[in-house]
Amino acid sequence: MSKLIIAKFGGTSVADFDAMTRCADIVLADENIRVVVVSASSGVTNLLVDITKTTEVQQRYDAYADIEQITLNVLNRLQQPHSVAAQIELLLGELKALIENGGAVYSSAHKDLIQSFGERLSSMLFTQVLLERGSAALCFDVRRIMRTDSRFGKAEPQIQQLAELAAIHLQPLLAEQRIVTQGFIGADEFEQTTTLGRGGSDYSAALLAEALQAATVQIWTDVVGIFTTDPRLTSDARCIREISFDEAAEMATFGAKVLHPATLLPAMRQNIAVFVGSSREPQAGGTWIAKDVKERPPYRAIALRKAQTLITVKSPAMLHAPGFLTRVFDTLSRHQISVDLVTTSEISVALTLDQGGMTSAFSSNVEPAL
Repeated sequence: MSKLIIAKFGGTSVADFDAMTRCADIVLADENIRVVVVSASSGVTNLLVDITKTTEVQQRYDAYADIEQITLNVLNRLQQPHSVAAQIELLLGELKALIENGGAVYSSAHKDLIQSFGERLSSMLFTQVLLERGSAALCFDVRRIMRTDSRFGKAEPQIQQLAELAAIHLQPLLAEQRIVTQGFIGADEFEQTTTLGRGGSDYSAALLAEALQAATVQIWTDVVGIFTTDPRLTSDARCIREISFDEAAEMATFGAKVLHPATLLPAMRQNIAVFVGSSREPQAGGTWIAKDVKERPPYRAIALRKAQTLITVKSPAMLHAPGFLTRVFDTLSRHQISVDLVTTSEISVALTLDQGGMTSAFSSNVEPAL
């Protein structure tokens, strides 16, 4: 049975040199951790998004300067910065060129390419941290294997192609060294950079675990596991030591911010255990997510989801009319709109949607169809 562990470190866990050093301690303490997936250093992705959104050239350069400073702060703390300086300089140069030649508005493809630089920079730096600690390590470009469709901004992974490419390009490397790679990003069949959506690094780690048939995915963040509710709301919140896949998926979907909602899908398909813990306090334990759990309390947790849109579709034609809901959901499906909650009465159906997935085209395109 495989003992392979995929360890993913979030943005706060790789925020600076000291944070990366703590992550290196975790990795080096377990020989079974052979693949490390990193997010962009804390704040970098937001700055990259700012670059793609603003039309003011100076604001783009200001955001770039902040990204450069975050990167150099880590680089200058390394024992041998010259070993990776040229590669870092090359990446920063590519990003700067995209800013200089970007025009007033970026295309969707260019937005994804720009937003990929955070993970590409942090993975290169963290690889050097491991090398300086005496571990054999290689920075691997995940775009070689993370095949997706071409839905820029929220690309859909191609599971079978990912598994095939991982077996060819990644699996053979694991015996001799640890692999450090990027979360959040992939590439389509035309080798264009794509992104899996905000928070997609967790999903990337789980997808790689599925492709490599790993035993465990570790999600290291800034909180000690999954709590019974948001600890910022009440001091009575406590860490859940074990939780089922189904329960964790519900919590992630309905407001718990510790996990990306899609993360558990690959783990559930292959029955891969998921651990969530704090890179600041690895000794404090965390939450294990698995298919079967020993304890089943009357309620597991309470989650809160904000920024929801409520839509009510009302029609007398719904009364005793077969197929009405089918037509409603078919309309939503054609426009790639995902529904969170549904309630029905004799003549109406109420739906909630995440506002993050809403667009200005909703009223003009979907509302008339409904």
